[in-house]
Amino acid sequence: MSSSVATPPSAAPPSSAVQARPQRSVVSRLLARPEIGALAAAIAIFVFFYAVAAPFRSLPAFATVLYASSTIGIVAVGVALLMIGGEFDLSSGVAVTTSALAAAMLTYQLSLNMWVGVLFSLAVALVIGFVNGYLVVRTGIPSFLITLSTFFVLQGVNLGVTKIVTGTVATPNVSDIDGFDSARAVFASDIDLGFITVKITVLWWLLFVAVASWLLLRARAGNWIFAAGGNQASARAVGVPVPKVKIGLFMGVAFLAWFLGMHLLFNFSSVQSGLGVGNEFIYIIAAVVGGALLTGGYGSAVGSALGAFIFGMTTQGIVFAGWDPNWFRTFLGVMLLLAVLVNLYVKNYASRRK
Repeated sequence: MSSSVATPPSAAPPSSAVQARPQRSVVSRLLARPEIGALAAAIAIFVFFYAVAAPFRSLPAFATVLYASSTIGIVAVGVALLMIGGEFDLSSGVAVTTSALAAAMLTYQLSLNMWVGVLFSLAVALVIGFVNGYLVVRTGIPSFLITLSTFFVLQGVNLGVTKIVTGTVATPNVSDIDGFDSARAVFASDIDLGFITVKITVLWWLLFVAVASWLLLRARAGNWIFAAGGNQASARAVGVPVPKVKIGLFMGVAFLAWFLGMHLLFNFSSVQSGLGVGNEFIYIIAAVVGGALLTGGYGSAVGSALGAFIFGMTTQGIVFAGWDPNWFRTFLGVMLLLAVLVNLYVKNYASRRK
């Protein structure tokens, strides 16, 4: 007598386990990128000036555009990371000038090698960034107010100290100081690429963008930056060192401001103490045009580069087209408003599209 053993039917898996998580479309993933709006705007502006301004089509003109973009983009990279981290720095424009003044006056007055002034000014810049960050995380006062105060302090120091030390509002010419030529090669030389000659700041700018992109997308610190800007309380709950992240971001902006200050010093051999006022808004606008949200937690380094490139094309394109450059400020305001609206629309559209 044979017997068979009935195998009980296996329980059906829950419907939620059977249903695969819906995959987002390529268009949705593309629109979710912070820099997509800036890329479209950059292409449109390039085509526009290429069509209306004949000088814009030459390689030397393009080199000029790249140079103008790099002088904005170098600091805008750090500002973008800081905004992703949920903070602002309104002192970055005058910090550029402070760094250049510190290097020039120390070496000239004490007859030191130029590299001593370079390192001294780096220390000054990093201290400014540390103080900004420390006050923000320790007091809880919005970074807008902290750095606005720093802006006025540095502006007064730049003008007052320069007038006391030199008797004028500019530093002496430092081109004859030992170490000037080697420092100029690092910060302000021309690089022949064969088909085009560009300022070395363009290459440094691209390097800073690459490093910042790697930091945001590949390093653990990048997750910390997004988390600190998105929700500080949640970030602290999962172990993100929010105070260290924010202080580090402020010091990053200060480092890039120092670098641009060194370029200005070694490119022109002298620096006006009133230089840089108002540039902090251009850096912020470049970051916003590149996709960074004013509320933090969203943005990219590549987007800040595209925003700076748009500025470079516009400033030079207006000149090449023979238009009145006074309209540039109007363009800034319109572009900022449109960038905020477009970024908000694209972000909301991408979140709804499957």
